[in-house]
Amino acid sequence: MNRIPIFFGLILIANFSCKDGEKYNETIDERPNIVLILADDMGYSDLGSYGGEINTPNIDSLAHGGIRFTNFYNAGRCCPTRASLLTGVYAHQAGIGNMVYGKDLGGGYQGYLNRTSVTLAEVLGGAGYKTMMAGKWHVGHKEPDQWPTGRGFERFYGINIHVDSYWKVLEDCEVYLDGKLHIAATEDPKNDLHPEKDWYTTDVFTDYGIHFLNEEVAKKKENKQPFFLYMAYNAPHFPLEAPDADIAKYKGKYLEGWDKLRKEKYERMKELGVISQNAKLSPPDNVNWDTLSQSDKENLDFRRAMYAAQIDNLDQNIGRLVQYLKDIGQYENTLVLFLSDNGCSAETDMFGMNWGKYTVNNYPEWKEESGWSVSQGKAWANVSNVPFRMYKRYNHEGGTATPLIAHWPKKIEAGQIIKHTGHIVDIMATLGDLANAKYPGTYSGHTITSLEGKTLAPLFKGEPAEEHEYIYWEHIGNRAIRKGDWKMVAISEKPWELYNLKEDPTELNNLINDEPELVQELKNAYFAWAERADVREWPLEKTD
Repeated sequence: MNRIPIFFGLILIANFSCKDGEKYNETIDERPNIVLILADDMGYSDLGSYGGEINTPNIDSLAHGGIRFTNFYNAGRCCPTRASLLTGVYAHQAGIGNMVYGKDLGGGYQGYLNRTSVTLAEVLGGAGYKTMMAGKWHVGHKEPDQWPTGRGFERFYGINIHVDSYWKVLEDCEVYLDGKLHIAATEDPKNDLHPEKDWYTTDVFTDYGIHFLNEEVAKKKENKQPFFLYMAYNAPHFPLEAPDADIAKYKGKYLEGWDKLRKEKYERMKELGVISQNAKLSPPDNVNWDTLSQSDKENLDFRRAMYAAQIDNLDQNIGRLVQYLKDIGQYENTLVLFLSDNGCSAETDMFGMNWGKYTVNNYPEWKEESGWSVSQGKAWANVSNVPFRMYKRYNHEGGTATPLIAHWPKKIEAGQIIKHTGHIVDIMATLGDLANAKYPGTYSGHTITSLEGKTLAPLFKGEPAEEHEYIYWEHIGNRAIRKGDWKMVAISEKPWELYNLKEDPTELNNLINDEPELVQELKNAYFAWAERADVREWPLEKTD
């Protein structure tokens, strides 16, 4: 009997169940390997293929060789995005309505992935995939069953919380390998795979990603099991730390300032087609560059150079990973997805952390101190998020818009730009669809929350995909809802704003007083969602 390839014949049906603990063992050669790559705090327009000035040839090759999504959203901050990415439900429904730190407030705010959600590793593993991860977990860390190896990943190397330094492992940031503490808090970690090299997180995470592929795929050629590799990098999250050679490529490049660069990026983005021709550049959210002293300009140039170097280095590492896929014959049938967890970070203040304390002139000294050293601040983040307003943590476009690249040589036609509106919850539905994986109604004795995402897989073969009726956001009181071209959004404890994103992609013309019936509809839908998703009033102390 001829079998129709699932890529063309399968549509994932949310909420149909499999028996508790059941493994889905059917072997289908058409199923792709999957490499999911997540950047940390990278702005919408930092990549060259999205109009940026940073040298990213390897990521750009994936973009031009596949699909660039121009209307895709994350959840606005690292923990919530990772929760939704991994589970296909909104972050509160997965237990991470805020962050992974602090008091367990239960329900949507327990601070680690709950058991009424399932992870990509659990779902894809149940469909016969080998599951591996390297990088930053950040969705639970207090107990082993909250770690990746407790949530479906067979192999894991990385850091369970955040990264305080790219060069060192500090007190609250321990490294784990396959469920066991690998490097305790220390100031001198080693890269066990390449001990002759400096320990630099982006390099080491890639080393382990390749190491897992070597052990589980290249050395097991007789095993036709497809693989899922989740590469969750911490770059380019602050602190700004990068190899000297990478920094040197950019030092001096930014002395002309952010005003000129913002305009250049904006024009490139229109030429590339990653923003619409009617999109206006949002007003600058920084000081006039020409009013700064030469010393300030040199220090600001250096901070941006360090940030650019982190992304450049990330691109080099993704190039290494892609080359290894080619070396082991797995490139053609591997779907690579690349995106960022939120918009660029404005932390802290206009020029960043430790402004005036750590300078380009004393860099050799504070480089050795390491850990929470400097960030690039609001002024440069405003450049990374061109053409949008606002930043990480907020639900305006600057906080939630992400580049999404989909590359699959065997199936995806090169050179596409797709305007379909998607959300981070769609990744689970898409990968489950392509993997012929059953999204369970129950898992390990728990009733599983209904899948919120919608598959993007039809887009990969040139067909339309189902749109969301509504898309929702909430984080620390910042909130939003989108329906079609309309988006209603608010900053915590401030009034709602309303924008028509087709006519006003950068949220400059607030129509909240012009569409009362629509506003009421959106409010009703938002608060109905908030109730079912356990979104509580912010600050949480009001409801404790």
